[in-house]
Amino acid sequence: MTEIVELSVSDDEFLLGRTLADAPDVRIELERIIPTGEAAVPFLWVRGTDLSAFEQEVVANEAVAALDRLDRLDGWSLYRIEWDDTPHSLLQGIDTTGGAILEARRDDDWTFRLRFPERGSVSRFYDYCREQDVSIRIERSFTLAEKSEVGRQFGLSREQREALLLALRKGYFDTPSQTSLSALAVEFDISEQALSNRIRRGTKTVLGEALLS
Repeated sequence: MTEIVELSVSDDEFLLGRTLADAPDVRIELERIIPTGEAAVPFLWVRGTDLSAFEQEVVANEAVAALDRLDRLDGWSLYRIEWDDTPHSLLQGIDTTGGAILEARRDDDWTFRLRFPERGSVSRFYDYCREQDVSIRIERSFTLAEKSEVGRQFGLSREQREALLLALRKGYFDTPSQTSLSALAVEFDISEQALSNRIRRGTKTVLGEALLS
């Protein structure tokens, strides 16, 4: 049965994290990984005020063969990183053990939500990380059946769920919208940007679960 795993890992524990550790003040979310031979090529959504500095910092890393900007959307830029070699990494372990990335982003540490085809795949992934000396912290692991028993929470954080529920009840998603993002932010006593992030990430999580699970 499909197993969902939520974990966190520090920058210095895997190649992509180390590559981006010194990047300027940008927000980074991992879109997906594509296996090419023995390498795992990551695609990243990046947002920041100085993407030129971000690009220079990444391509200066000796592990990076190429960094290509592929697209731009709503202030975000999509990049593809190609490695100079085919090193072992956390991303490689996810791919080789049959995992799929549902969500991954970098805050203080990297946080991942992964889907594996069955529990044995999770064990193989954990063994892979131990063999490669990658220290991960598994925060939560559950099956889709277990998740449905608690009301289909879709893996949302409490803050994301509350934000989506209020936005839905207040008609934020209606056409035309019945309320504004700024008005909703006042009710949570947080900034408009912070609420926008919760709604966007929560929506992405729900759609990923509904359409990809």
